[in-house]
Amino acid sequence: MTSALELRHVSKVYGSGPTEVHALNEVDLSVERGELVAVMGPSGSGKSTLLTIAGSLEEPSSGEVLVEGTGLADISRSDRAKLRRRSIGYVFQDFNLLPGLTALENVTLPLELDGTRARAAQETGLNALGELDIAERADRFPDELSGGERQRVAIARAIVGKRGLLLADEPTGALDSLNGEAVMRLLRAATRRGVAGVVVTHEAYLASWADRVVFLRDGYVVDQTVAPAGPESLLAAGDR
Repeated sequence: MTSALELRHVSKVYGSGPTEVHALNEVDLSVERGELVAVMGPSGSGKSTLLTIAGSLEEPSSGEVLVEGTGLADISRSDRAKLRRRSIGYVFQDFNLLPGLTALENVTLPLELDGTRARAAQETGLNALGELDIAERADRFPDELSGGERQRVAIARAIVGKRGLLLADEPTGALDSLNGEAVMRLLRAATRRGVAGVVVTHEAYLASWADRVVFLRDGYVVDQTVAPAGPESLLAAGDR
């Protein structure tokens, strides 16, 4: 069976000469549909770089990235953009909602950009908001929503349609512990529907929601732990 996401010997170098920074070094990672993988590591370890490369938002310096079996280097820039819209959902730390659009309009925008008719996009968007118990706020603008509600809208936008890969960069960073756990519960629910999820987090108790935890340090994968192992076990593994 084809993996939802596969990174093969992926490296990323920024700059050159004395300013050269190796953000990722020969990283191998495979994520299956229905699996939730948490990525942990200290600041500067390459976590966000891994996510942006996996989501085709930037290219690796070397190595291969495959999304649902398609090598990103083998297709045109326009086809990569199409693949990103159709197959990849991205949850940003700062939500990245458009302030001039309602919650529903933010969710349906990727569908409409991909050619879905407005009525069908609206129905699909409302269903996604309904799954996250926020459909009653569909006509509200982002600044009228709480932090937890904005995050639910961002997740709805990421999972709307038939996307098979969900990437989340510190999705709980702006939330309290209660809402943080609610977000992880939502990501976990998405994977139960067959979506593959990768979430970057610095919180061990949130990473314990994942099936597997990958630890990065200085751009290298230094350890992997099968969850649930509990926060204490995750922290101990990351220190090895």
